[in-house]
Parts: sequence; structure tokens; C-alpha cells
Amino acid sequence: MTQSNPALQLFRDLFDDLRDPNFVWQVVALAACVGAAWLFARWWIGRHHQEGAGRLKDAGARLAFPLTAVVLVGIAKLVLQKFIHVNLLRLALPLLGSMALVRAVVFVLRQAFPKATWLTTWERIIATFIWSWLALYITDLAPHVIDALEGVVFPLGAQRLNLWMILQGIVTVFLTVVVALWVAGLIEARLMRMQDVDSSLRIVGVRVAKALLTVAALVTGLSMAGIDMTAFSVFTGALGVGLGLGMQRIASNYVSGFIILLDRSIHLGDIVQVGTDGGQVSKITTRYTVLKNPGGVEFIVPNEMLISNVVQNQSYTDTRVRLATTVGVAYGTDLDLAMRLMAEAASGQPRVLADPAPKVLLTLFGDSSIQLELGFWIADPEEGKGGVTSDVNRAVWRAFRDNGIEIPFPQRELRMLNEKKAEQPG
Repeated sequence: MTQSNPALQLFRDLFDDLRDPNFVWQVVALAACVGAAWLFARWWIGRHHQEGAGRLKDAGARLAFPLTAVVLVGIAKLVLQKFIHVNLLRLALPLLGSMALVRAVVFVLRQAFPKATWLTTWERIIATFIWSWLALYITDLAPHVIDALEGVVFPLGAQRLNLWMILQGIVTVFLTVVVALWVAGLIEARLMRMQDVDSSLRIVGVRVAKALLTVAALVTGLSMAGIDMTAFSVFTGALGVGLGLGMQRIASNYVSGFIILLDRSIHLGDIVQVGTDGGQVSKITTRYTVLKNPGGVEFIVPNEMLISNVVQNQSYTDTRVRLATTVGVAYGTDLDLAMRLMAEAASGQPRVLADPAPKVLLTLFGDSSIQLELGFWIADPEEGKGGVTSDVNRAVWRAFRDNGIEIPFPQRELRMLNEKKAEQPG
């Protein structure tokens, strides 16, 4: 005598309850429990949203509804089973419990990958898919669904793939990639804490580790799903040809990115100038580099340009930068006094370095003035150059005004001559 399936027997009992007038009380009890759990979850979320977010509070907000529903349905089952059949409540308990389990797993994934924006976007879809599959297993409908999926066959060369194998491969690859990215995140956190290693080398290590772990996860996931990797030989060959012919610039940018990170010619925080675009290096990726100027404008420069063009790096070996401003004084001016006042005006600015000290040079005897150049050094070019130059110019103007030094400007004298026209011969 064969033993009956518990899930199948539960469905039979539930079908029999449909003809029982008391079945409506099971529906009412389940609806009341689910409604009360939903109201409690909304209250919980609203209360802790006002108090501020936290890991435990976030977990409580996600698990408030399913856990409360499980408790209420369990209490209702214990109370009503003495009076009526509770097969509907017996079926609802594992489904609600699996929902709580799925939400807990997704919450753990969110904490393991806090920077994974894709997980936030696909969180509901992933949770719904996992819960639906658990529901199929709980209700013992999974074997029938698997048989139907295996009946859909896709011939691929000498191998025949079915829909169930493809879906299983997708899930397996997803799980292996998630584990690989989690391990890569641990490696990244460990490398970024190594302050004695150059930042460029740390970024290279992180990128290489992510690439190798992702490739290993893909191969392992497909192998675990039973998919022969030789079936994709034609596809990978065509992909390689396409990369070589149609994606040369993209591949060049990626290779250039690794070269920049390895030779350490450009670091995060450097002040660089590429053609007409310049600014502070705020981000280096394997395809492009981001430059941010003091005005807040960001330039996305392909890495190939940083390799093939001349790059002006103002902080390659030294972050100090020399700035200069030119002032004209009248020919009758005491030059020693004017030069001393200009140097003192620059030295009084907090951003101007004392070593090297500001220095004034006589550069030109002009038509109406003597040109004096004030040169000074700053150590923070990423803060901008216009502001400190303006402050120095204002200080020079105030010093000249207080000491009676004139800053001449070109003047022209126009004379109007009233001449008689010469008589023309007849």
C-alpha cells in the first residue's frame, strides 16, 4: 500500500472543505489575520521611519508583516481547530513562513552588498520569484512544473538544452556571481585599508579580483547546471571577432585604464589638464577618468586620451603651483617700495606659501608704465586659482592706495587742426 503525499492530501482536504458551509469562517479568519498583520506592519514602518533608519529597524520593517501574520494565523488555527476544519490555515502557515524567510535572505543580501544598486531595483522581483518557487515546493506542485519545463527543448549543436536546464543555469549563475561579488567586496575592503600600498595599485587589485571572480563564477555556475561549455565555442569566437573589429576603441580604453592604474602616472586628487579640459581627478575607472574643476563641472575623459595625448599633471611629484599677476606703476615710483609692498601683500594671504617666498620681478619698461610681476606659490590648486589671485590683487591695490603709488593707464591727447584747403589750379 503506497503512502499518500501529505501536500496532495492537504489539497484534497481543502477541496472537501469548499463544500462545507463553515469554510467561510476559515476565509474570514485568514483575511482578519492578514489584515491585522498588514495594519501592524504599516504602524511599525511609520513609527520607526520617524525615529530614523537602522539595520535592526530595517529588518523589523521587512519582517513585520509575514512574522505577525504567521503568529496570528497560528493562534487562529489553534483556536478554530476545535470547532471547524482549518486546512486553509494549515496551507497559509508555510507560505507566510517562507515569505518571512525570503525577506530575511534578501535583507542579508542588501547588507552584504550595500553599494549594489541593482539589488535595490530587482529586490521585489527576486523575492517574488524565490517565494513562488518555495510555494510550489511546499504545495508539491514543483515536479509537475519541472516536467513541463523539460518538455521545451532547444537544440544547440550536438547538445539539446531544455527550458528547465536554462532556468536552472540562470539561477545557479546568479547565486555563484552573488557569492563571487561578496568575496570581491571583502577583498576590496581589505585592500582599501592597506594605506602603505599605492591607491592605484589597490584599485587595480580590486578590478582584477572582481573580473577573475566573476569569470570563475560564470564558468562554475554553467558547469554546475550541466551545460557543456563547448557548446558556446562558436558564440565566444564570434564575440572575440566582434571585440577585435567593432569595439577597438572600447577595448583600447579598458587597456589604457589598466595602464594608467599600473604605471601610477595619475592618482586620485591630481590636478591635470588634457587639452582644454582640466580639473582634479575624482574617479578612475577602467574605461574613463573623471576630472572635476573648481566650478563643479565634471569632465569624463576616455582613458585612451590620457595615454596618447600630452597630459599636464600639476601635482605629479609636487602639489605646489606657481601663480603670477602683473601690475604697472608710474615711472616716478619708488620701485623698491612698490616691490616690497607687493611681496608683503602676497605673504599676507593664508593660501600663499612662505617657502618659496613671493618674489617680484621687473619684466618690462612700457610706454606708460613699468611692469612688475608678482609670483607666489600655493599648495592647494584643487581649491581653485582665481580666488587667491583676486585676494592678492586686492591686497596690492590697497597697499598702493595707502602709500600713494599710482597705477597708470594709457592716455592719448587729440588735437583738432583747422586747415584751409589749398586752392586747386584752374
